[in-house]
Amino acid sequence: MPILVLFIVISFSMYVFYKIKFVRSTLPAERQFLTSKSGIALGLFVSLFGVNQIFLYQTTVTYIISAIFVLLGGLNIWAGYKSYRHILPIAAEEAEKSRNL
Repeated sequence: MPILVLFIVISFSMYVFYKIKFVRSTLPAERQFLTSKSGIALGLFVSLFGVNQIFLYQTTVTYIISAIFVLLGGLNIWAGYKSYRHILPIAAEEAEKSRNL
């Protein structure tokens, strides 16, 4: 499935992008914001990788391992989204304060 491979590459690229922005950031709330976004991208990467493996190999072991990948990726997406929703107003307020300095 070439479309899955494209999405896997994009999600991994977004993970690396957010991690690089995290290292370059100095504001604490912005760092948490970027961590949550990178967690979502990593969860998407792991989930899509698990789904892709189901299409490549049709064995019982692959189904079990892929289910674990999809489950862990989904949990990572869920936790990242909860963190994103929580930290978004705090990061916006912090960015506004730093802009006014």
